Amino acid sequence: MAMISATDLEQLAEIELQKEEDEEQGRHSYRPDRPPPPRRVSFSQDTSHPYYDVARHGILQVTGDDNYGRKLVIFSSCLMPPSHQLNHHHLLQYLMYTLDQYVESDYTVVYFHHGLRSNNKPSLHWLRNAYREFDRKYKKNLKALYVVHPTNFIRIIWNIFQPLISHKFGKKLTYVNYLAELRDHLSWDQLIIPPDVLRHDERLQAAQKGGPHPSSKTPPPRPPLPTQQFGVSLQYIGEKNQGVMIPPVMSQTVSYLKDKGKPVVFEQYGDIHVPAVILKTFLRELPEPLLTFALYHQIQDIVRVESSLRVTTCKHILESLPEHNYMVLKYLLCFLNMVSQQSIVNKMSPSNLACVFGVNLSWPSQGSVSLTSLTPLNIFTEILIEHYHTVFSSRCPQAEVLP
Repeated sequence: MAMISATDLEQLAEIELQKEEDEEQGRHSYRPDRPPPPRRVSFSQDTSHPYYDVARHGILQVTGDDNYGRKLVIFSSCLMPPSHQLNHHHLLQYLMYTLDQYVESDYTVVYFHHGLRSNNKPSLHWLRNAYREFDRKYKKNLKALYVVHPTNFIRIIWNIFQPLISHKFGKKLTYVNYLAELRDHLSWDQLIIPPDVLRHDERLQAAQKGGPHPSSKTPPPRPPLPTQQFGVSLQYIGEKNQGVMIPPVMSQTVSYLKDKGKPVVFEQYGDIHVPAVILKTFLRELPEPLLTFALYHQIQDIVRVESSLRVTTCKHILESLPEHNYMVLKYLLCFLNMVSQQSIVNKMSPSNLACVFGVNLSWPSQGSVSLTSLTPLNIFTEILIEHYHTVFSSRCPQAEVLP
């Protein structure tokens, strides 16, 4: 199977980060009923500090110990100022200067991801250099790295760095969806958590529990409009579309991309991201994923299937899909297969497309797709795209429409 290039992944990372910012802006009106308890964040006010220009922001804090007596180092993305106000070369030097005081003994790092924006994030070139600069001296005694509130951006960054990261180092990584999960590993009272991170965690928990902050997948509180396509079921769209099974938003977007039957060349459009964002948004806002909740665990088990049997297994899994879901999925995958056939020009190989669309085709009924679940989901989606004609060969619904 073709491998997605680092350049393509970097572009995908930028898209996901921008999407996360847009979604966060849409939540600004939410305020928790009970304000979170204040938690002090101390900044270095010592102007004689050799890296005062970085230290004064409080991005890095060393505080207390974890449950195993290891020194605790905290990195808070939300405290990073815009890039033009922070010298990232100095930031790297400051990180190394601080860690040099602790790396001779075991230590733990907590990374608060919330607050990383397109205007304050270091470049991927900087991240690569940082990983190389942190040689064995730093990695040997790092016993645990907790990434708190991971997002799709983190998933893609992980894919970019996977060739550089050893299996041993990867085992030190733990993804934490909610702050409460840290209690199992760390002394809660010793944690220094920025207020923005606390508020973000409350929003996430409220959404998970059906609290005041609505989830993007929750059906609208009012009756949907006859022409509504986002956030409603495929059956509703079909009924209001005079029985046509393929949602207009999907057929119109695909027709636009195909440009009346000509080969798909993404570069010919003003903004190559717009059509993909439309399709992804439509799929993500379905009340139930296109591949349904019922198939989620079967999809996750694809990594346990022998490689030579995976195509057949995927075909069998899809046989149990409801007809409406099957028709829409077949329509979409037919188009993605067409796109992949032009990968020399548009750089969208099956693995690249799987990375973009996989997470929007399947997710669990509770919670979100974890980082460990992403690999089997991408493998499954890549097989559907690359082996489209085999996987979808045995089932041809009467009302079938293809792009």
